[in-house]
Amino acid sequence: MAARPVSRMLQRVLRSSVRSCSSGAPVTQHRPGEPSQTAVEELSRRRQFLREHAAPFSAFLTDSFGRQHSYLRISLTEKCNLRCQYCMPEEGVPLTPKADLLTTEEILTLARLFVKEGVDKIRLTGGEPLIRPDVVDIVAQLHRLEGLRTIGITTNGINLARLLPQLQKAGLSAINISLDTLVPAKFEFIVRRKGFHKVMEGIHKAIELGYSPVKVNCVVMRGLNEDELLDFVALTEGLPLDVRFIEYMPFDGNKWNFKKMVSYKEMLDTLRQQWPELEKLPEEESSTAKAFKVPGFRGQVSFITSMSEHFCGTCNRLRITADGNLKVCLFGNSEVSLRDHLRAGASEEELLQIIGAAVGRKKRQHAGMFNIAQMKNRPMILIELLLMLQDSPPAIPSISSQDPFRVQGIGHRVSFSNQMATLWKGCRGPRTSLLAQRWLGSGPPQRHCSSRLDSDTNPKCLSAVSRAPATPSGPPPTSDQLTHVDAEGRAAMVDVGGKPDTERVAVASAVVLLGPVAFNLVQKNQLKKGDALVVAQLAGVQAAKQTSQLIPLCHHVALSHVEVQLELDSTRHAVGIQASCRARGPTGVEMEALTAAAVAALTLYDMCKAVSRDIVLGEIKLISKTGGQRGDFHRT
Repeated sequence: MAARPVSRMLQRVLRSSVRSCSSGAPVTQHRPGEPSQTAVEELSRRRQFLREHAAPFSAFLTDSFGRQHSYLRISLTEKCNLRCQYCMPEEGVPLTPKADLLTTEEILTLARLFVKEGVDKIRLTGGEPLIRPDVVDIVAQLHRLEGLRTIGITTNGINLARLLPQLQKAGLSAINISLDTLVPAKFEFIVRRKGFHKVMEGIHKAIELGYSPVKVNCVVMRGLNEDELLDFVALTEGLPLDVRFIEYMPFDGNKWNFKKMVSYKEMLDTLRQQWPELEKLPEEESSTAKAFKVPGFRGQVSFITSMSEHFCGTCNRLRITADGNLKVCLFGNSEVSLRDHLRAGASEEELLQIIGAAVGRKKRQHAGMFNIAQMKNRPMILIELLLMLQDSPPAIPSISSQDPFRVQGIGHRVSFSNQMATLWKGCRGPRTSLLAQRWLGSGPPQRHCSSRLDSDTNPKCLSAVSRAPATPSGPPPTSDQLTHVDAEGRAAMVDVGGKPDTERVAVASAVVLLGPVAFNLVQKNQLKKGDALVVAQLAGVQAAKQTSQLIPLCHHVALSHVEVQLELDSTRHAVGIQASCRARGPTGVEMEALTAAAVAALTLYDMCKAVSRDIVLGEIKLISKTGGQRGDFHRT
């Protein structure tokens, strides 16, 4: 389905879905911008005054790296009326007793203190902030704080259409709405609740009241909604939206792993295949997003690259949880209770000393990408519903264009029920990918090393795959003769000059049995040589590109994509490796994939040999290949 018809179709859905509420009662239609003109003008005058009368920034909110924290996120509640899969475990989370949560007066006391010290932007989060009964009053009282320029809210949108006129009148100036799919049935699967049309109604109401842009937060998860990227972007053609694609990230209980994460560069490649003219917009100071725009489109798209390219160096965010703890780093597990000090009668000066000490201890950046999943941290729901991430791991080189796992399903995945698949089929156009009908993997978080993965998260999956028999899925080979020898039996390079160019994808795997001592050091990233998983990953990528120089009769292949994945298997004290390669040409890339897996394994041996020589490299094999005249191959 072309992007332009999709855009028109989705805009019709958006308009039709919001002309009545769920009860059938009509929703009053207004001309865009009319109800909010006075509020917009007042906000503009206020911002101009504050720019002209800016006070020196507080030393208490400046960390040891010179970052000035002018942005405060306050969680109003731990409760939520949805159960998003990436946000909380299915069984829910234990909630803090009401008596231990911040009261409205305590929230406003802390907000006044932070604004007095230089905070000029406050965002209200949750849980779901709009289920708090006094949320409108809180916004109104925050609006009275001298020096506060922006009051934003991050919401799942269920109650937005009903409350937004009151919130705007109270002083709400910015809105982020969470929406991870444009398919109603898929929405219910992701959030475990109904409400798709209420969210769409909320988006329409925000546009109607003049908010521009209306930010739409979309957490992109492999196998679930990455096939909807183009549809989301198409919405920005005629609507003032900023669609923000967020890399999937780990929190307690959401069964996160790298295999579900779609990297920023992969998403960008997908968009540029449809819109080559996609242009990058200038980045705002302290922005967490990389913004792009299709020329001629009314809105824009952004990427929150929390997992692949960090933005810790410009972080200006602090967080107060619903139970009153100050978090200076989203992924950090260090917190200080402002509630306890407040209730103990601490003076303003004492509170500032406590806040200043916490900010001063903030690290340059948090733990590396491959340690995040192992860190003990709150579930997302207990920090905030969805956020523009501040602290991210060091950037890992990501060489990606398209996902090889779109072509073949690697690993064991559980399909949706036929009923759900049928529902989706009825809701979607013909462009919906089969991966959108596959269940996400589950299992305990493991330390991984990958720019992208897509298989089951069970740590035994690689060993299970390695013992499975090979079952060719395509036509049998056309000849039983070796291809790299001539008529006299001498080694010869195959002439591929007359073969057609086709899309070629290959995936190979290997296993390195480290033993308990070396495994423990790799798991904790305590090897003297450095991070073995990162080094092995890069070595595998480099080896794939050098295959023709290492294997004498291999053709040189211009690879369009290389990916090396490493996953710890604690049951075997092993590291499982998967390497995938993609190219378009007359010859396959299975040797490139096998070389990448083998060299990554050898690199792990080199990194660990000082600890133990009892390391075994094995199970190097081809998992799958597609493209070419001899048909596809898949190891089941």
